[in-house]
Amino acid sequence: MFKNLTIKSRLIFVLGFLVFELIVGFAIGILNLNKSNQALEHMYSDRLLALADLDEIGRLMTLNQLNLAKASLPNAQNTDAVIELVEANAKRVAARWTEYLGTEMAADEKALADRFVGERKAFVEGGLNPAIAAVRARDTARAAEIVNGDMQRLFAPMNKTVTELVELQQSSAKASYEDSQAMYRLVLAVCIAGLVFGVLVASVLGWMLVRAIVIPLQAAVKIAGGVAQGDLTQQIEVRSNDETGRLMAALKDMNDSLVEIVTRVRAGTDNIATASSEIADGNLDLSARTEQQAGSLEETASSMEELTSTVKQNADNARQANMLAGSASEVAGKGGVVVAQ
Repeated sequence: MFKNLTIKSRLIFVLGFLVFELIVGFAIGILNLNKSNQALEHMYSDRLLALADLDEIGRLMTLNQLNLAKASLPNAQNTDAVIELVEANAKRVAARWTEYLGTEMAADEKALADRFVGERKAFVEGGLNPAIAAVRARDTARAAEIVNGDMQRLFAPMNKTVTELVELQQSSAKASYEDSQAMYRLVLAVCIAGLVFGVLVASVLGWMLVRAIVIPLQAAVKIAGGVAQGDLTQQIEVRSNDETGRLMAALKDMNDSLVEIVTRVRAGTDNIATASSEIADGNLDLSARTEQQAGSLEETASSMEELTSTVKQNADNARQANMLAGSASEVAGKGGVVVAQ
């Protein structure tokens, strides 16, 4: 079927295949870039920012623990400033937690976040706020009791939950990275396979196209050269319907026409040779007849000469006879006179 396509169609097919391969490669690259971009965006917004929020939450809660522990000492100074710092940190924790809740969460992460909300509420209501109130009231003994008692007891599970959330973010980030690497390896393998496939197909199509063009053209050049040298006995086969096939068909028609013309010329030459031979035979016959006629004319001329000689002799004889007759007449006349006398 491919050999019956025109060269134009084959070129369009090959170029179309190459364009299609480029489009597919471009599409794969764009999809991979899009996935990589989404993965990076997810890594940044839902993992990196979440880790930053959780890290700051854990750091601020620990800092509040230390500040309140210092403020609960008997000789503590600047307790008002410490209280302001602790309250500011608490507000910052609440704000960062709100930001964290805006990230994408899996089911297990959502469960840990819900647990942290309950643990933090218990910590704030049962530990942080009473400790702040005791420090503000300058009741260092009560403050120390709360810091070393309820706050530590309530802080431990809350901090453990934050740690688990951080570890979950790290494992999720690692899983995302591994998925990205797997996708990269898959896309790389697909691209390599597509490249190899494209090169093979393009090579085969190119080889077929070159073969379909060059071999018939070489055959056409050979045939034209043979015709130019006078060889009209070549067997010309038309094996395709494309441009080269039509070229071979035209060469075949030309060769057949030349054979027919040469045959006609040869037949005319034979006829001319036969006519020339007949004309030569006629000329020879005419020459023989001319020679024969010349001989007859010579004989006739000889006879005429003899006849002329005989006529001249007869004329002479007649003249002599006439003279003799005249003499006789004269003699007779004289004789008559004599007789008369």
